[in-house]
Amino acid sequence: MLIGEVARRSGVSARMLRHYESLGLVRPSGRTGSGFREYSGEDLRRIFHIESLRSLGLSLREIGRALEDPGFTPAALVGDLIRKTHERITAETELLRRLRRIDAADPADWEGVLEITALLQALGAKSADARQRAALSSVDKVPVPVEALVEAALNETDPNVAGALRWALARSGDGGVALLAEGLGSPMAAVRERAVRSLAELPGDEATTPLREALAHPDAAVRRYAALALGTRGVADAVPTLIDMIVVGRNDTDAADALSVLASDQATADRIATGLVDRLAHDTPPAPARGRLTQALGGIPGATASRALVELSHDGDRAVALTAAYLLQLRDTR
Repeated sequence: MLIGEVARRSGVSARMLRHYESLGLVRPSGRTGSGFREYSGEDLRRIFHIESLRSLGLSLREIGRALEDPGFTPAALVGDLIRKTHERITAETELLRRLRRIDAADPADWEGVLEITALLQALGAKSADARQRAALSSVDKVPVPVEALVEAALNETDPNVAGALRWALARSGDGGVALLAEGLGSPMAAVRERAVRSLAELPGDEATTPLREALAHPDAAVRRYAALALGTRGVADAVPTLIDMIVVGRNDTDAADALSVLASDQATADRIATGLVDRLAHDTPPAPARGRLTQALGGIPGATASRALVELSHDGDRAVALTAAYLLQLRDTR
């Protein structure tokens, strides 16, 4: 077969066949009397082998090694191809994500494209200072897609940068609520905590729903942050979790403050006081917890809390009795 026939059968151009020959990948079996290349059936099979290996991503140099080395084993090469393919897919996926975020920012011109690109790169910079500046500038200078802010907030380990990102998210609108709610389901505890803390700082009512749902989360840290946030929003569903926090001594001062905020009407105040008394009377918590519960009662207005403090002023635990008596004196002077 002459080169034109081989090109037609194999789908490889005559120019590429000559290139293969120059690299030693294919050697025509002979020449015609006129000096034209003449290929055999074996040559054609070799060309098909070359094309098959190229389709796997092998370089021409690797193909030559595979075809010429009789002791060649493909396992290591195939494994390397798998690794390189994964790396390429990861890089392409990251590029696609960045392009979509630039598109979401809807830049007006190429200058806008360059600005949003630079800001997205800065959010992923190694320098914490650079990441913090990017977070702070994302509000006033270049609008960053909320997806990028959420991703940065969920992965940020520096507390100062994390605070700046939460600040930026709080000013970006409600678009991040659903994405942050998804973060509550992360297998990583640190990511779950960052998600609930970011939700807690979002203004408006949209974040209240996932925060309510977080009260039943299996992660105690998520429950605590959600309860504190809901307490400041006036959501009474947080009361049981806030009382639990006082008992175990985790963010107990903040929890007591949140209960005081929630006790703005008499019915809720009495409910809170009853809950605190029940924990004192029926759960027999250790002495430090009883002291914290007594102190929390002092911040709850109304007759129910006052009666409980009167009884506690005669408690067998002297520290509890003295605390209750002191709190009663403070209530009398108000």
